[in-house]
Amino acid sequence: MNAAALKAALQVFPGGVNSPVRAFKSVGGSPLFIKKAFGSRIFDVEGREYIDYVGSWGPMILGHADADVIAAVCHAAASGLSFGAPTEAETELALLVREAFPVIEKMRLVSSGTEATMSAIRLARGFTGRPLLVKFDGAYHGHADSLLVSAGSGVATLAIPGCPGIPDSIAASTLVLPFNDLAALKACFERHAGKIAGLIIEPVCGNIGVVNPSEGYLQNIRKLCSEHGVLLIFDEVMTGFRGCFGGVSRISDVTPDLTCLGKIVGGGMPLAVYGGRADIMAHIAPDGPVYQAGTLSGNPVAVAAGIATLKKIKLQPHFYEHLLARSAKLEAGITAAAAAAGFKVVTNLFGSMFTMFFTDQPVVDYQSAKTADTALFARWFRGMLAEGIYLAPSQFEAAFVSAAHSDADIHQTIVAATHVFKKLAAEK
Repeated sequence: MNAAALKAALQVFPGGVNSPVRAFKSVGGSPLFIKKAFGSRIFDVEGREYIDYVGSWGPMILGHADADVIAAVCHAAASGLSFGAPTEAETELALLVREAFPVIEKMRLVSSGTEATMSAIRLARGFTGRPLLVKFDGAYHGHADSLLVSAGSGVATLAIPGCPGIPDSIAASTLVLPFNDLAALKACFERHAGKIAGLIIEPVCGNIGVVNPSEGYLQNIRKLCSEHGVLLIFDEVMTGFRGCFGGVSRISDVTPDLTCLGKIVGGGMPLAVYGGRADIMAHIAPDGPVYQAGTLSGNPVAVAAGIATLKKIKLQPHFYEHLLARSAKLEAGITAAAAAAGFKVVTNLFGSMFTMFFTDQPVVDYQSAKTADTALFARWFRGMLAEGIYLAPSQFEAAFVSAAHSDADIHQTIVAATHVFKKLAAEK
């Protein structure tokens, strides 16, 4: 049935999918077509069940079809799907976001992470009157033109060297630097003094796989941005709420000028946020001249899902204690299984997301991430899928643990990993 579903989809979608990584091109085989999901499990159209560590690429921190979120969505939907007008619920969600992210004094709700980052960059340029943007090699901040230069995620997965359709003049306005290299950043700021509007960064990388910042790196970036009048933009679309009720800005005590959120803030529905200092946000229309709009921005159904999700995270006792402990147990167990079978791997963990790289080198940036053996990863992925474990079909993505993953799920996954590594070792 998966094969039949793919055959039908290929008639109407490029690659048979609506987002490139879903096509399984880098891991081989055919994509699963999902029929339903509940808790930590997903079920394909053939009725097969999998423990899910994709979690819709991050937002399902409570697990799939959480009863409280579903109830909130159904209640909101019964009153209308979209108004294109303000609602009180938008303000309720914004106050929850600001409680978690005090650095976001004012914000805008949008419908996707791409919209959030695109709008934040436009705002940075409008606020500073400068043309240039700094991003980091392999970082994926959505598919806006300025941000697809040297991008990660699906771009890295499919080894696309560039993206046709982006004019050279737009690509030239984006400066690309290696992550965790402070000397390169200092040199860039000096070379382009007075021309850089903003620096956008995943404070913990997630779109080349998980890569943590080195000690003091984010603090030094903050200092350099302040010295050069460059707006610091934290893209926490992926990392927001994954390590605490807040983000890396709270954990690191680094204050960005603007922050972008997505994934969890919408509870699985299309919703994202960008915001920050009130004086910067005052440049957004109608208060200021920088234009951004969207008919579905803050739509009531997505807002209801976001409110229900954030309230449940906030009010559930020991939520992060349990979530992070299970994440660490899973990461340690899989890493130990690889070592026991004689495989050299590097596993990077942040909060409830992690990536295992098939390399013996520390993974600190995109170049070191690319030393991973993607062919071996593909074999590992297919082996885990056969064992009923659903992972991201890319070496350059993160695995996500949810509150719905039980100790039994974690144990079953480690046992599956042990079996797969033994099989791979026997095939050497």
